[in-house]
Formats: sequence, C-alpha cells, structure tokens
Amino acid sequence: MKETILNIYIIIEKENVVSFKAKAYDAEGTDDEKINLLKSIAKADFNSANVFEAPKNNKGKFMEYKKFAKLERQGLQYQLFEEIFSHYQVPQNPLVCVTPVVNGDILAN
Repeated sequence: MKETILNIYIIIEKENVVSFKAKAYDAEGTDDEKINLLKSIAKADFNSANVFEAPKNNKGKFMEYKKFAKLERQGLQYQLFEEIFSHYQVPQNPLVCVTPVVNGDILAN
C-alpha cells in the first residue's frame, strides 16, 4: 500500500532553529525500506524541498536547538511539523526522516 512519506530538514543556524524544509514521496514497502529510501535521498532532496517557517517566541526570537532537542526526547517535536503535515495532507503519524542542517551542513547518513 502506498503512503506519503516525508524528508524533513531542521535548519539550525547559530544554535537556533530558523526554518524547516520538507519534501514528500508516495512510497510502498516496509517502514524500514521507506526510511532507508528517505535517508538515501536526503542530501539530494534538500535543494528542491519546500521551505516552512520555524516557530518564534512572543519576542520574535527563534527556538534554540536545545529546546527542540528536549521536545524530541519527549516525542513532542511533531507538533512543530503541523504546517508541513497539513501542506502535504498526510494522515496522522506519517513516516518521516528528520535531518538536521547545521550552519549549512546537511547531517545525513
């Protein structure tokens, strides 16, 4: 059965999450096969991925990456991707591969 899977990039500059990028695919196979596909094309996808805004606090400042990492440890980082999920009209709990991009370096395996 085909499902929409996503490569999501967290753009980090000077230790702040300044934007997200994402690219979607319709893919079949096991979850492991889909994740391996996303990982294998992560670097190639980056330049053609769509840009999405990162959250800012009430003072207009971007979230520090360490705060994002804390949300990630709690499994709550997906709340920050709602705009991406809505844009691609994916069902709840989509399969995603999240890749950090730190000061321009894509940290993909």
